[in-house]
Order: sequence, then C-alpha cells, then structure tokens
Amino acid sequence: MNGPDPVFDGVGPGSRVGDRDLRVSDAEREHVGELLQRAVGLGMLSLGEFTERMDTALAAKTRGELNSVLVDLPGVRLVGEPAARHPNHGKPAPLPQPGAGARSSLSGVVQGGVIRPRMSGVNRRGNWQVAPVLRVNSWLSGVTLDFTQAVMTTQVVEIQVDDYASSLTLVVPQEATVDLDGLEMVGSSVNNKVRSGPPIGPLHLLVHGRVRFGSVTAKQPFMAHWRRLLGH
Repeated sequence: MNGPDPVFDGVGPGSRVGDRDLRVSDAEREHVGELLQRAVGLGMLSLGEFTERMDTALAAKTRGELNSVLVDLPGVRLVGEPAARHPNHGKPAPLPQPGAGARSSLSGVVQGGVIRPRMSGVNRRGNWQVAPVLRVNSWLSGVTLDFTQAVMTTQVVEIQVDDYASSLTLVVPQEATVDLDGLEMVGSSVNNKVRSGPPIGPLHLLVHGRVRFGSVTAKQPFMAHWRRLLGH
C-alpha cells in the first residue's frame, strides 16, 4: 500500500526553486557593485542612479532582486542566466569571479588586512598591527589610517586602493615617506604633505590602485606640523 505523496517544503534535495529565487552571497553582491562602478565610469549611470542601485544590491536577498539593478546595462550577463556560447570552442563563457575587476588593477596577492567599508567610517589608531600589505576597498566611506603608534612588521607597507566616492587619510610619523605616484585618479584629488621617498626612514608607504571621485591625503600628526613651524 502506497503512502501519501511527499510534500516539498522548499528545503532539501526535493525542493524546486527557480534561479531567480536562489539566495545570493556577499561575494555576489560585491561583484554586482563592481559592475555598477564600471557602468558609472563608462557614463551609463549617474552618481544618483549608482547610489540607488547600490542600496538595492546591498539589500538584495535573491538573484532576481540582485539582477534587477543590471537588467538595462548592455554587455552584462545576469546571475543565473545561461552563458553565451563561444564561437570557437562551443563552451560557455565563464562568469567573472567576484572581485576580479578590482584584482585586475592591483598587482600582487593580498596577504594582510582588508578594509572594506560601505557608507561607513573606519579609523585605525593606536597600537594596531600593520600587515605588510593592506587592501582598502571603500564605497561612499571615509578611512583614516594612523601609523604614528602602529606596530610595524616591515619597513615598507604596500597599500592597494580601490575606492569610489571615498576619502583615504594616511597619518605617518615625521621620519616616514609616502609614495602616491602609483594611484590612478578619476575625478579625484591627491595631497601628499610628507616626503615621497626613497624609503630612508623607519616607514615607507607604497600606495597604488584606483580612486574614483574621492581623495587621498598623506600627512603628519597635527602637533608635529606645528612643532616644525615653531622650529622644535
């Protein structure tokens, strides 16, 4: 005698969920954010449209919600859509991995700390541990890194930057040097108020990457500036 038909509750191997209803991860949301940044750079979206769509992407729970911010952008394959066939190999074109756009413009592999604020403020002060490589990826945020009392493991610290509409402030000791020549600026400003090198002191910051509609400032502490003016 056969028992009752199974009931599918939406969880487990028997569930039937469409691609648009699948949950999305933070990596997918971040990847979509990078596509939106690229669209701004190409003139497809205004800053107001970017902000509105970023709010939607960060709050998205399913692929359908996440795809809604990309549907009118040309050349973007939506998450969950079939891949286009390659004319030579007949194999589906791979979807770019989350974060690949940011990594392509930054050399090396990040082995240290990652600072990734979204519409937030981040301050690192006091006796914080500084990794040999720092990655700063900010959207609509402000980041201050104060190295005056930081615990250093190397003389040279590499800072990889991928910022949009954000500010990055680097506060360094009097003997430190900062190299900002490796920055790619789009509608942004850079202000280096300290020596640029070569690395002759206890700390040298090597800063490179992309800054769009933002700013980067390297300076000494406020009191150090006044002591120098007064000849102390």
